[in-house]
Amino acid sequence: MRLLLIDGHYYVYRSFHAIQNLTNSAGEPTNAIYGFIKTVRKMLKDVKPEFAAVFWDEGMPQKRLLLQPSYKQQREAMPDKMIPQLQFIQSFCRPMGLCSISQPDTEADDLMGCYVAAARQAALDVVLATNDKDLFQLVDNHVTIYSTSKADLKSAKDSHALLGEPEVTLKWGVPPVQIVEVLALTGDTVDNIPGIEGIGAKTAVNLIRQFGTVENLLQQVRQIQNEKLRQRIQESEKQIRDNRQMVQLELDHPLPKKIPELVITPDYNEYIRGLERYEFNSLIKELKEEAATAGIARQGELELG
Repeated sequence: MRLLLIDGHYYVYRSFHAIQNLTNSAGEPTNAIYGFIKTVRKMLKDVKPEFAAVFWDEGMPQKRLLLQPSYKQQREAMPDKMIPQLQFIQSFCRPMGLCSISQPDTEADDLMGCYVAAARQAALDVVLATNDKDLFQLVDNHVTIYSTSKADLKSAKDSHALLGEPEVTLKWGVPPVQIVEVLALTGDTVDNIPGIEGIGAKTAVNLIRQFGTVENLLQQVRQIQNEKLRQRIQESEKQIRDNRQMVQLELDHPLPKKIPELVITPDYNEYIRGLERYEFNSLIKELKEEAATAGIARQGELELG
């Protein structure tokens, strides 16, 4: 059985910027809503999960802010036209059959990590729909990353890829479990986590391949032959350790919903009403056909029972 975990804000932002100047007859902006619904519907068809949820950031974790007060401060305010669309999307997940999950002072990637940990205990396969670097550390034989990036597709005929351990290792240069070690050295400009001066991705990968972890690197720093590099690492010891804590996922949060509660159950009446409000005519037709098929299937099950 398969569990799909969706990084909500990533797909809302991506849809908002990918589709321009889309409104309904009332002049309400609809680009993010339309893009998000289309993307998630395709995702569900591609992955065919039994369980799914959409995760949202809700404030910043105090642990990370104490370590680095400038964490994510460089991010621009949400565009005005996106705010009402985001509010609708978050409420509309339920009619789409998806649980919408967030927790105060908690980031989506931490909650997604907690569900991966729970899914491992339940022997479920997990697909992570995200572009968040931090989540790549979770990939293993039963956890993959959903990607539609052309760089990740195996052929021109493919519309998506599920990146497993071999693909992530090839992309990063180290196995998934060591990605946090690389990020501790390079930092992450998206999250405003500063890297160590003079250490780019290639150097960081080579160091982690040699030492395995940043802790081993710091303890065995005298083995580095390049004097300037050795000195930079010695001078940046606190920053490296802080970065390592920043990029490590917090996996100790209680689950807001148990995995069995994440079963996909669309409310077709509410689903269609929401599409009608924003005048997504092609989707309305698609949903009505889907609802009719689902109704026939349920009736058949009742008759067989």
